[in-house]
Amino acid sequence: MLRSILCLSAACLIPGIAAAEVLTLEQAISIALENNRTLKSSALSIEKSREQLAALRAKQFPGINVYVLGAQQLRSFDFTLEQGVLGQYQGTGPLPSQDVHLKTPLEPTGLVTARVVQPLTSLVRIRRNMDTLKTAVQLAEEETRGERQKTVRDIKRAYYGLQQVEASLRSVRETTVLYKEVAQLTSNYVIQEVALRGDLLQAQISLAKAQQLELSLVNQRSAGKEQLNHLLGRDVLLEFDVQPVWEASDEAASLELARANALRDRPEIRKSALREVQAAQDLKAKRAEYIPDVSAEFNNVSFLNWGRFMPTQSTSVGVSLSWEPFDWGRKKHEIREKQGTVNQARMAKAEAESSVLADVNDKYRQLQYNRAEVNVARLSQNMAVENLRVAKNKYAVEAVLVKDVLQAQVNLEHSNSDYQQALTSFRNARADFERSLGEDQ
Repeated sequence: MLRSILCLSAACLIPGIAAAEVLTLEQAISIALENNRTLKSSALSIEKSREQLAALRAKQFPGINVYVLGAQQLRSFDFTLEQGVLGQYQGTGPLPSQDVHLKTPLEPTGLVTARVVQPLTSLVRIRRNMDTLKTAVQLAEEETRGERQKTVRDIKRAYYGLQQVEASLRSVRETTVLYKEVAQLTSNYVIQEVALRGDLLQAQISLAKAQQLELSLVNQRSAGKEQLNHLLGRDVLLEFDVQPVWEASDEAASLELARANALRDRPEIRKSALREVQAAQDLKAKRAEYIPDVSAEFNNVSFLNWGRFMPTQSTSVGVSLSWEPFDWGRKKHEIREKQGTVNQARMAKAEAESSVLADVNDKYRQLQYNRAEVNVARLSQNMAVENLRVAKNKYAVEAVLVKDVLQAQVNLEHSNSDYQQALTSFRNARADFERSLGEDQ
């Protein structure tokens, strides 16, 4: 800790050296929830579902349609009004008094049709379909919520992995310093003819391996930072540091409470319940197709340049009906298919509940195991530290060989690695357990 403070102070005092941003886990999660591209894409699915709902809602209102046709007549309308076709009148005689031949000119003509249609019985089907789309919006929200939870878990795993690499890197650098001291001490012993040259070579090999491991960990740290930056939706080359690994907490969670929370909050449970509701709504909408389509209509037709004897306009108000009385059993089979979907959704809901409970139980047991593993690794680390201290003191007074010191150091490296691995596994297990409960963060 003191070394870290001194390094930070030196970085602040030396010109040209800037301390990297210290990124906390909470900050990483907050940045990811705002900038992660996968989450943004998932949020767009919600907007798309809402737009579909708004488009269907607009179908409840009157539909206005205007049709305009401008054309050149290729053939005229020829017809004859026969004598007296309009009646016989006293004083004037037959109308017309003789056959009249009428013919439209071969000139450009126009036709304008305006139609306003207000659906009546169709409103039942439209509103039932709207209920289905409202449920689809909720499903999209749950999909996004599940994606958010997955992103948070991935952020935690990447962050914990970086913490492990940083801790291992600090341990390896301390080991490198110790190997340098041992190599220097062994070199002096060789000069004094107290130790063999083979002992010096062994110490130098251990030092070289430690430096090689340090280089490997530096590369792992760079790759881990790039991966985390990618998950955060920002420049992968942005430099930052992570907080040190904290000790594993011993907080105990109630398994019964965890199961209840999971059955209430897990996106899988909510989505399966919504799919069951949506299937039932879809079935109701399909049954509404038996209702005839009755609409109130206003129609206006204008004839342009059709001749003086043609009407210039026709206006009407009425009610239209569209119905398919015989469909050869098509609707009946479609309804049976929708009913099958309802039954499937009901069984999928029960299956989701069973899977969620099994997942919570598994994650809870894994968390308990990793917590015990951390305790064992901590005790092993303490023992390795003490063994190294004793071996180094004995080697200083020539009471043990250099290989004993190196072996003690190797044991310490293994115990440090085991402890960091156990600690990271515990934190990952806790992140998985939290996600199994359906918690958003």
